[in-house]
Amino acid sequence: MTKEERSWILYDCANSAQTLIVTTTILPIFFKTFAAKGMTDTESTYYWGLGNTIAMIFVAVMSPFLGALADHRGFKKRLFMAFLIFGLLATVALPLVGEGQWIFCLILFGLSTIGFYGAVVFYDSFLVDVASKDRMDWVSSNGFAWGYFASTIPYIVCMLLITNSAKLGFTSTLVPTRLAFVITAVWWFALSIPMLLNVRQIHFVPESANPIRESLHRLFDMLRNITKYKALFGFLIAYFLYIDGVHTIYKMAVAFGLDIGISQQQLLTILLVTQIVAFPCAIIFGYLAKFFGAKRMVLVGIGMYFLVTSLAYFIREVWHFWALGMMIAFAQGGIQSLSRSMFAKLVPPENAAQFFGFYDIFGKFATILGPIMVGYVGLKTGDTRLGVFSLIILFALGGFLLLRVKDEPVTRAA
Repeated sequence: MTKEERSWILYDCANSAQTLIVTTTILPIFFKTFAAKGMTDTESTYYWGLGNTIAMIFVAVMSPFLGALADHRGFKKRLFMAFLIFGLLATVALPLVGEGQWIFCLILFGLSTIGFYGAVVFYDSFLVDVASKDRMDWVSSNGFAWGYFASTIPYIVCMLLITNSAKLGFTSTLVPTRLAFVITAVWWFALSIPMLLNVRQIHFVPESANPIRESLHRLFDMLRNITKYKALFGFLIAYFLYIDGVHTIYKMAVAFGLDIGISQQQLLTILLVTQIVAFPCAIIFGYLAKFFGAKRMVLVGIGMYFLVTSLAYFIREVWHFWALGMMIAFAQGGIQSLSRSMFAKLVPPENAAQFFGFYDIFGKFATILGPIMVGYVGLKTGDTRLGVFSLIILFALGGFLLLRVKDEPVTRAA
């Protein structure tokens, strides 16, 4: 791999700590047991989903314009850095949340999420700058794979602090839990440095005297003509549906597990093993894409998620959750990494950030619907399993529409 490819992959390792610790495991538990203390399980799950929704709306609305602006020379790196710093500051401020301050907790979580996903728009679009088309599947898959593996390092450190809090002299797990958020921010920043130093924007639109006005013009022009990009538009509609289910399951896993009676320790262990298992599986998906194509491998992942949501309704024992976790580990890295590289092959390189802004808006608006749907159905029925089960239709429709998207030629690059 080139220095640029390795540096790009390292950022997946950097921000995956925020995804695992802040979005998926430790912060949701901190929110439900401390920040939202006094609420019922279904109420706290509902507000956690609502917090996700509000943050995603903000990111989704601003992404297309910022993407169009980032296609101008020099803007992509600057915007990436701005959102990175924004996310880091919000994450490192999470220890300030006190008992019962669930609104403050959701505000900081939302700001961290905005910084995270805002940076991801520009990070994803850098894929066209660091890899040729015949290497995109492989590089993107390695990004997700090494991200899963690397995220376990700060996660294990944080869990050792929390589970051994008494031996370390802490009176409760609250202080090491707060330290976990600081560790996340430090890890996120440290592994971002190679990306900041070594990755350069090599594709860009012609320079303009007024980049903001030109960006708005190009954005509105693209909106008027987006249906002319038939393969790209068809892919985005399919992606909107199936990635909704993927992100919702990932983000709501801890809340779902707590609601059905699985202990915090069991949940955190399952999620750790899931991350480790996802590492080789994501690489395998990238390797198989060389022979079968990215689209076919994404469809395999959709099929696995269809099965997961079907079986989720019948979860009654801890081993059921283990089994579904391993099924998700098999598919989650591959479906996300190959969706990213499949889209990158469809877009003009000089307009990559603008198009990835739309990729992001489709993904985030999908994520807006999923958590609120699971939380609302669980709140109304008293059973979160029904909310998860309802996601099955998203995978069915997404898979059907993806079948209609024109295949990219299968490459066999090393």
